[in-house]
Amino acid sequence: MSDVINTGHSTPTLALPSRGRGRSAQSLKTVESLVEAGLVPEASGLDAVAQKYAIAITPTIAALIDPSDPNDPIARQFVPELAELVTTPDERADPIGDLTHSPVEGIVHRYPDRVLLKAVHVCPVYCRFCFRREMVGPQGLGTLAPAAMDAAFAYIAAHEEIWEVILTGGDPLVLSPRRLSAIMERLADIAHVKVVRFHTRVPVVEPERVDSALIAALKASGKTTYLALHANHPRELTGAASGAIARLVDAGVVMLSQSVLLKGVNDDVETLAALMRGFVENRVKPYYLHHPDLAPGTSHFRIGIAEGQALVAALRGRISGLCQPTYILDIPGGHGKADIGASSIAANGDGCFSVRDFRGVEHRYPPEV
Repeated sequence: MSDVINTGHSTPTLALPSRGRGRSAQSLKTVESLVEAGLVPEASGLDAVAQKYAIAITPTIAALIDPSDPNDPIARQFVPELAELVTTPDERADPIGDLTHSPVEGIVHRYPDRVLLKAVHVCPVYCRFCFRREMVGPQGLGTLAPAAMDAAFAYIAAHEEIWEVILTGGDPLVLSPRRLSAIMERLADIAHVKVVRFHTRVPVVEPERVDSALIAALKASGKTTYLALHANHPRELTGAASGAIARLVDAGVVMLSQSVLLKGVNDDVETLAALMRGFVENRVKPYYLHHPDLAPGTSHFRIGIAEGQALVAALRGRISGLCQPTYILDIPGGHGKADIGASSIAANGDGCFSVRDFRGVEHRYPPEV
């Protein structure tokens, strides 16, 4: 695996640390394995975190971590911290209101023309800032049972306004090509569904999984396939990741990006610029830059909205329009996304904000407890 970021130009790229290479041939899923890998000290007290939230770090990601750097941005995303045991009053188990808009198990129908299909709640890695951290992992909601999957497809088939189906979870690309193909075959039979979108981290955290069988499984007759790639730091765009992305794009899969604005990971304009340029150079169109959601135990990742707006404004004057993401907030309570880089949000004067959803309804942020 190459450790050089595939940028396609002569500008110097970020070098990757070598200390972690070869640390483990298996994913790290326990505090003990993190200790053995040198990523956390003994007697760290992290067992309490592991009991509450799932842990998984693939060998690809473990190899990117510099254990000598206490502020390593890759480690910060995936290695658990005691700060996760601190829940603030405004945090909630379902911060974006998935359950509010779930007419049947596995379906979230928040917007008229599209639905989420959450076929699986397992991921190859578990981000420490995950907004669905109460639902994913070995103790989470699991994989949809056959009867629940049948009900989900029946719901999609019965609602002709559904133009797009978004497979998320969990990470849908942890499913085998056989199971992905079965999902796509069923969607192929629903004429009003035209676009199928996958939300995934797999090309950057487990790029070897992106082979010809998986790519073939993402396609269906009469459907256009999009893949939204989640990455938050330019070091994640390794040579192996670039190869996986190239295989997808060359096969006709249209790729978009989504990232989360995270304190200590990418909350500076240089890192954000390098990340967005890296996406574009790999033929991935920057799409969403998420303000962190109010998930339990994640306050140490959140920056202020005004700070985020300043970073996005700085990007506009620094990098190509091709590289500009949309800075969004998922309004707590299930009210949908708002572009908070624009005029959808305004300060109230009491330390809170008024944010307008896509229907024109105003909401207080953070919401009153």
